[in-house]
Amino acid sequence: MAERINRIKEILLLQEKTQVWLASEIGKTTTSMAAICNNKVQPHLKDLKKIAAILDVDIRDLLVPTKE
Repeated sequence: MAERINRIKEILLLQEKTQVWLASEIGKTTTSMAAICNNKVQPHLKDLKKIAAILDVDIRDLLVPTKE
């Protein structure tokens, strides 16, 4: 199982948006977006910044905290 680093899938669920929608918004394939949302791969920082802007959240909200 992949280490959970990003929370993109959780944010999409909270906002009632789909991975397919987000993929089209940032110009990624649905396959690559699924891999990102399932923490199999991590997005580049520039893509993470785009995702934060599209979802209207702080970029830090997209990441799993390393300290509580």
